[in-house]
Amino acid sequence: MEKLLAIELFILLLCLLISFSVGSRDGHLITCLASDREALMDFKSGLQDPNNVLSSWRGNNCCQWYGIVCDNNTKAVVTVDLHNPYLNSEFESSSGRYAFWNLSGEIRPSLMKLKSLRILDLSFSTFSGIPIPEFFGSLENVQYLNLSNAGFSGLIPAHLGNLSHLEVLDLHNVGWNKLYAENFQWITGLISLEHLAMNGVNLSLVKEWAAPLNQLPFIVELHLSRCDLSGYIPSMASLNFSSLAVIDLSFNNFHSTIPNWLVNISSLQHIHMSEGGLYGRIPLALGEMPNLLSLDLSLNYQLTVSCSQLFSKRWEKIEFLELSWNKIHGKLPLTLKNMTSLILLDLSSNAVVDGIPSFIGTESFPCRNPLPNMQLLDLSLNQLVGQIPYWLGQLENLVDLDLGNNLFEGPIPTSFGSLQNLANLDLAENKLNGTLPSSIGQLSGLSTFDVSSNQLEGIISEIHFSKLINLTFLDLSSNLFIVNISSNWMPPFQVRVLIMSSCILGPTFPSWLQSQKGIEHLDLSNASISDFIPNWFWMGMTNLAFLSLSQNQFSGEIPESLGETCNPLEIIDLSSNKFHGMIPSSLANCSVLKALDLSNNNLSGAIPKSLGQLQQLELLHLSDNQLVGKFPPSFMNLSYLQTLDLGNNELSDRIPSWVGDGFSDLAILNLRSNAFFGEVPHELSKLSSLQVLDLGENDLSGSIPVSFGDFTAITQKNQIGYDISMISQVGSYQNKLVVNAKGQSLMYTKTLYLVTSIDLSGNNLSGKIPHEMTKLCGLTYLNLSRNHITGSIPESISNMHHLLSLDLSNNQLTGSIPQNLSSLSFLGTLNLSYNNLSGAIPYTGHTTTFEASSFVGNPNLYGCPLPVRCLRHGDGHVVNGSNRGTSNDNEANDSDGFIDEWFYLSLGLGFATGLLIPFFILAMKRSWSDAYFDFLEVVIVKFLVFMRRTRINLGSTKIKPPHKE
Repeated sequence: MEKLLAIELFILLLCLLISFSVGSRDGHLITCLASDREALMDFKSGLQDPNNVLSSWRGNNCCQWYGIVCDNNTKAVVTVDLHNPYLNSEFESSSGRYAFWNLSGEIRPSLMKLKSLRILDLSFSTFSGIPIPEFFGSLENVQYLNLSNAGFSGLIPAHLGNLSHLEVLDLHNVGWNKLYAENFQWITGLISLEHLAMNGVNLSLVKEWAAPLNQLPFIVELHLSRCDLSGYIPSMASLNFSSLAVIDLSFNNFHSTIPNWLVNISSLQHIHMSEGGLYGRIPLALGEMPNLLSLDLSLNYQLTVSCSQLFSKRWEKIEFLELSWNKIHGKLPLTLKNMTSLILLDLSSNAVVDGIPSFIGTESFPCRNPLPNMQLLDLSLNQLVGQIPYWLGQLENLVDLDLGNNLFEGPIPTSFGSLQNLANLDLAENKLNGTLPSSIGQLSGLSTFDVSSNQLEGIISEIHFSKLINLTFLDLSSNLFIVNISSNWMPPFQVRVLIMSSCILGPTFPSWLQSQKGIEHLDLSNASISDFIPNWFWMGMTNLAFLSLSQNQFSGEIPESLGETCNPLEIIDLSSNKFHGMIPSSLANCSVLKALDLSNNNLSGAIPKSLGQLQQLELLHLSDNQLVGKFPPSFMNLSYLQTLDLGNNELSDRIPSWVGDGFSDLAILNLRSNAFFGEVPHELSKLSSLQVLDLGENDLSGSIPVSFGDFTAITQKNQIGYDISMISQVGSYQNKLVVNAKGQSLMYTKTLYLVTSIDLSGNNLSGKIPHEMTKLCGLTYLNLSRNHITGSIPESISNMHHLLSLDLSNNQLTGSIPQNLSSLSFLGTLNLSYNNLSGAIPYTGHTTTFEASSFVGNPNLYGCPLPVRCLRHGDGHVVNGSNRGTSNDNEANDSDGFIDEWFYLSLGLGFATGLLIPFFILAMKRSWSDAYFDFLEVVIVKFLVFMRRTRINLGSTKIKPPHKE
């Protein structure tokens, strides 16, 4: 009994001890400083917390509140950490989780009452545009202050310089709200600072930034990217950066060389100065920095050094070397083999020449595996030649290999099949030949594979893809591949991008595509397919954003069902096939469609009005079909349209005047070879972005609108190729247009943005050429031929400096050809034939390059290159060999003949005078006379030959009959 009582007492005592222990612990938490608790509650009252993030901020236990940390001994609050926990470092304003956090409102000065506060983190909150409170400079014990991407804007308070204990200051901002500073003097007060991040802060007003930073003796990391710093990076006589390990000055607007003081900071481990506006020679001393791990000088464009000099240095610890988009030149040296720590080497977009050294992987190399740590090697966009070396297949850790856009020849090394860690392989745009190694099919980690635009050939079969289970991007285009895959093949991959254009894939439609459920980009253009498109394709490709089946022999109708699954489609290119029937009205359901190309088919019927619902449409090509009807009024809604190509159809209508008001972005308008009638609307001149206007081969009448001289994009010649370059490409779709110029039809694709053209040929236009049109100084092609245009060629046509082709033939133009036409130095094609032009052809300068065919059919023209050299009259009124001259013409011709006769008479008298005067002088000295008469004999012989040829030419001109065509 006593034993049982003892046990009960022990249990009771144990319970009391546990209760006391818990109570003590709770008491420890509850007993946070009352002043701190009141300060936090006041701070909370100023915040807007719609999602109740601070729901735990209640009661007396403030040390248990979310984001609050107290000192174990003093119970004082030492940390207020309210950063967005759903984000690590990057600003993701579109994130739903970011929106969920949504702390905003007012920051109360009650935070100053937290006397022991050492850490304050409000990063990635949403304080929409409020300034950083000045009282933050009074938080005297704060060691860590993070206000990055919290929505603050305005001037950074200089009071922050009072925080002498601050070790970390993070104000970096990649959002819309901009912080800025006027000077950096305040920063010298941060004597304990180790980490400064001001990425994205506007420092354009800061005149001196380097010197104040040099006064921070303990600074370890310095991040000043995207700060609008400009000018020359200042020099520094002495350096205090004894501990600096990281410096980031990338994405600024410097116009500077790399400062010499940089290479003297031996503690530096990471240098980031990409896209900074740097120029000049890359200091070779960078390669001798003992602790340097990463160097990024990419995208400066003007930095230069030879490869042999650059890689002759030790680069002891370098792991990441990014030098792309500069002017690094010369050959890759064998000394590359010494950089055994390299993880990343990016020399893309430079001027590296010759081949990749072929000896790196031989026995002379000290390590069995060349460059054993290499994971990314990018040598693309250079001028490398020769064969791809076998040793690249020995880089067993390689993840990313890009050798695209070079001049490599020969086969793809079979050793590539050993790169089991390879995820991305780009060999595009070279001159590689031979077959595709079947060993590529063993790369189970391969995600991206691009061998497009080479000279590869042979059969592609299932074995080439046997283990590519992670493949998401495949581009075999523009080679000579024959894809021979069985109809029941089940690919091991699910690609998102598949490009097999210009391969032989047909004649049947590839049925294995039915297994690809997530494909987003499909290009089977020019693939020798002559088949119907199966229904499962239209219904199953629900994720497609890009579809190109152009330049095949597809037949049948485009089904209405296309509109049921096309919601993600942005690009549809079915051009140059044999589709017939009507354009499906269901295409209106493709709400995000930006480019629709159905040109060069056999489509008929009217253009569906429903296409006017495609409000995001930018490019519309319906040319070369048999479409009938009118210009759809619903097109008025296509406010983003840049290209409207309806040429070579059977449309019959007046050109609506609202076209000039409705398409502010329209750069190309092609209505050629239809049956449009009526006058050309003068409102078209309101198309401020118009670059190409082709109304040729219609039934338009009236005069050319005077306002056609107001096309803004063509008059502003300095902006051509810049403002309107958007018309060349939308997404991955290459825009194209056939332009009738230089007497032929020219297809423009990548250079389309350079073309400016107006073609009104083959209509019934009358009246004069408006001299206002000559304000179009950026115009390259002008064709007004085969109309009924009268009047003269404007003298101011010489203002059209960029003209490459001018065709005014088959009109009723009169007057003379402007003499200043010869100043059009770019003019390569000129056709003024079959008009009523008269007078002498200006045969000087650039006009001497044109043949007679440019001027035939103008009876009153004379001079080179026409066989009629001049108009003369003799016994009768002879003009160009016919009796059509007027008395005024004859008088002019008589004057010309009179001038010719006096010219030769004066020439003879002058010659005789020059001969006789020295004769009497030379008779006095025999040696002079011998030399003189020897020289004179040569001159006389040459002169007589010249006179004989001149007479022969004059005689042939007088008796030659007029040339007619």
